[in-house]
Amino acid sequence: MNREHLKQRVWQAIDRRSDEIVGLGEAIRRNPELGFKEVKTAALVEDTMRRIGLQPKTGLALTGVRADAAGRAGDGPTFALLGELDGLVVHGHPVADPATGAAHACGHNAQVAGLLGAAMGLADARAFDHLAGRVVVFAVPAEEYGDIDWRVEQVRAGRLEFLGGKPELLRLGHFDDVELSMMIHTTSRVEDGRAGVPASNNGFIGKTARYIGRASHAGGAPWNGVNALYAAQIGLAAINAVRETFRDGDTIRVHPIITHGGSQVNVIPGETRLEMYIRGRTVEAILDANRKIDRALKAGALALGATVEIETIPGFLPMFCDPVMSRCFKENATALVGAEHYREIGHRTGSTDMGDLSQVMPIVHPYMGGASGTGHAADYEIVDQALAYVGPAKALAGMVIDMLADGARGAREVIAASKPRMTREEYLAFQRGIWNREVWEA
Repeated sequence: MNREHLKQRVWQAIDRRSDEIVGLGEAIRRNPELGFKEVKTAALVEDTMRRIGLQPKTGLALTGVRADAAGRAGDGPTFALLGELDGLVVHGHPVADPATGAAHACGHNAQVAGLLGAAMGLADARAFDHLAGRVVVFAVPAEEYGDIDWRVEQVRAGRLEFLGGKPELLRLGHFDDVELSMMIHTTSRVEDGRAGVPASNNGFIGKTARYIGRASHAGGAPWNGVNALYAAQIGLAAINAVRETFRDGDTIRVHPIITHGGSQVNVIPGETRLEMYIRGRTVEAILDANRKIDRALKAGALALGATVEIETIPGFLPMFCDPVMSRCFKENATALVGAEHYREIGHRTGSTDMGDLSQVMPIVHPYMGGASGTGHAADYEIVDQALAYVGPAKALAGMVIDMLADGARGAREVIAASKPRMTREEYLAFQRGIWNREVWEA
């Protein structure tokens, strides 16, 4: 059976399941969970996989779910399809969890629905009879890099080493047998069209800063205190002052928040805590900006005579999409949404832990539409269910056929042309080398 005929069979099978796929996406949207805590979502994924004949492994990096399907047309590479389980804290979102603030304001619910929909279509159409190699259907945790204090606690308790889902899965060896991978992210940006592929994305380093001063009575004896909040404010002002030293081409982004500013209003703050990302286009640019940010943070401590504890935490590495896989996705996307709705997106300044996978294997990370509003904001919503939920299912399934049909000719072409930037061992050593804690006293 030729590839195009097989695709049509699979896409028709997905259409027959469209109501179920939409239902999965909506069920996940109504039950958002934060990273490494996606217990209900993982259970839904596991149950769905079992119903379509897959045998999932669960509890991977706490909540990940993976199922493998072998092609019956010969040996070949292993191709992983991914979907992300987690939401993020967006207070005020109409479907936010009232206890945690979690909401699906980035479209991960659509990713998982599309992932499961692709698996349904491939299984229903008996596509594996015509494929070589192996398909991995992988629902992964914790792409949204939030809840940092809690995650650091898990690291110190020995439950995690890395704060992102894919880095942790890489560490644990769950990608050791995977040779290429992809996922599709939902987009609400009009400029992304109905489908498109970015050339690259920023990476980032995470950082926390804890200023330690001395509490005293704010009205009666403020001179006896060392105001940790003022030290932090000066550190933030120093960060703003060094922004003009960042080169435009490096697309550096630094965005701190204050997570604790004092105990109560009549006490000079004896402790203030910050969290931030330092993003950039390349590893070298991120490391250069990181050194400047450390100097700025120390300036705040120096000005007030405080102490600052700076913890630098490995985040996500820059992402680069494989050109062969990108070309193949474009062919599938234009067949589904029309060439006039496809976009070449260029460089994006957000970050994703698909960047970590892109350092060690060829990947592609396209975007498909169907959402409106602002990503990570209260007005984000799915407005075109067919495009957001069913479209990615078809595109993922089409990519599986293009990669693994004809003796996995497409996947072999990708692997032969790819030059990974790091081995898995080099990747782990680099990320472990980022983690650093420094106590600097004025």
